[in-house]
Amino acid sequence: MIFITAKFRVRPEDADTWPRIAADFTEATRAEPGCLWFDWSRSLDDPTEYVLVEAFRDDAAGAAHVQSAHFREAQRTLPPHLAETPRIVNATVPQQDWSHLGEMAVPGDE
Repeated sequence: MIFITAKFRVRPEDADTWPRIAADFTEATRAEPGCLWFDWSRSLDDPTEYVLVEAFRDDAAGAAHVQSAHFREAQRTLPPHLAETPRIVNATVPQQDWSHLGEMAVPGDE
């Protein structure tokens, strides 16, 4: 799978409404057949920073994502709300879902 984590620093005046600003893009991406997950989190240390964790089934699904109409629309509509260019980590990993964190295993959860 293609595993991506990106940090978005949002303009302070848009920080509280960022989930609504990015809602159409988020919903459309989650509906893509090759999207495994697409989840936003807000930083506990910096209220203007959102972290996006996303995964796509394979290279073809990742390519379809960046070639989609909703991605092109997001390229136009999201940057005016950003304080800086997002930072990204993008990797291909040999799995298709989350693994258990064995070091913090919950008894009976397998």
